[in-house]
Amino acid sequence: MQTKTIITSILAIAIFAGVAVLLSTSGGNVKNDNQQVAGNVSLVGGKQIITINAKGGYMPRITTAKAGIPTVINVKTQGTFDCSSSITIPSLGYQNNLPPSGETAIDVPAQTAGTILRGLCSMGMYNFSINFN
Repeated sequence: MQTKTIITSILAIAIFAGVAVLLSTSGGNVKNDNQQVAGNVSLVGGKQIITINAKGGYMPRITTAKAGIPTVINVKTQGTFDCSSSITIPSLGYQNNLPPSGETAIDVPAQTAGTILRGLCSMGMYNFSINFN
């Protein structure tokens, strides 16, 4: 009986520690890969600006944008030294190494409704997509 209690206690501690690590690495926000972060798309001067943060991957991973208007993807880095600092957008023929900290603007011509623009890191580990509707 005492062995069961010890094993149960060890499992409970391990689960608690795992949840604590997950919350600390995600800033307290556990997100589904399909969840869009609100507020990363704005209209400025007739152009659509989509902000993507690059560090340990790309956030948000999925964005919904308006079709038919010129777009700028604004990729922000802050102390980014992993493979997400090397970005490729195959359908645009775009490939670039991002600065460790700063912003990089990528011009995107107006896209038709239904287009999905995909970007990925140099190793293919991290990716993002923009769905134009």
